[in-house]
Amino acid sequence: MVHAAQLTLAGIVAKTTVVHTVTYFVAGALSYAFFDYRALWDEPVFNVYMRRMDDPLLMAGPLFQPIRGILFGVVFYLLRREYFDQEYGWLTMWVVLVVIGMLSTFGPAPGSIEGLIYTTIPFNAQFGGGSIETFAQALFLSVLVFYWARQPQKRWLTWVLAVAFFLVLALSIIGLLQ
Repeated sequence: MVHAAQLTLAGIVAKTTVVHTVTYFVAGALSYAFFDYRALWDEPVFNVYMRRMDDPLLMAGPLFQPIRGILFGVVFYLLRREYFDQEYGWLTMWVVLVVIGMLSTFGPAPGSIEGLIYTTIPFNAQFGGGSIETFAQALFLSVLVFYWARQPQKRWLTWVLAVAFFLVLALSIIGLLQ
């Protein structure tokens, strides 16, 4: 097992970027399949600010996720002792992502406390499939980054996630070209 002091900024940022991009894509694809997002996007409260499902920018969404992965990775590096030196550091990471990144946003995002107070989006719409998607994605991000950072000798994991990362980017590009 690797201790936090041995972890580098580049290593944590790279692993977080790869894992975030892959888990974002998988969570989004599964949620799209199981939560009928097309119908949700047709709801009057969502169709005024959410892009349509066939919008090229929405389809390019996974291509922008490495940027978010880098940002998460920098924060994970700064908190590496709290996350990677603790037996349940993945749980701490997940709770921080959920509490600060989802429930306690500074703006009135759907699925947040501010969203409940300042938007007209019904509770069920705010905390339905989209919340399940983001909570699950944050959980898988936390578990995978935690495990991969602490077990760098697991080369198979590096290969699987690297291939998945490039497949996500390639599929997004192919989707845009059609």
